[in-house]
Amino acid sequence: MHDLDLRLTRCFSSVFPDLSPEQVQTASVQSVRGWDSLAAVTLLAVVQEEFGVQVGLSDVSELVSYQAIHNYIRSHNGVS
Repeated sequence: MHDLDLRLTRCFSSVFPDLSPEQVQTASVQSVRGWDSLAAVTLLAVVQEEFGVQVGLSDVSELVSYQAIHNYIRSHNGVS
């Protein structure tokens, strides 16, 4: 697992502690109970803090899965 994956998995685990690392990597709004608007805001705040990336309001509606957030970080921060 790459540094980005480890760090992002930790972010998800802090918001969704019941998910295993394997479940985190396939997590999405559809697959995670409790991924509501409050959890989304909390997750994105944790991600912004961890990676030093600013999430634009227009992007929030797109960031609905681990993979979408992973891709967003890579494209906006250059982290791999």
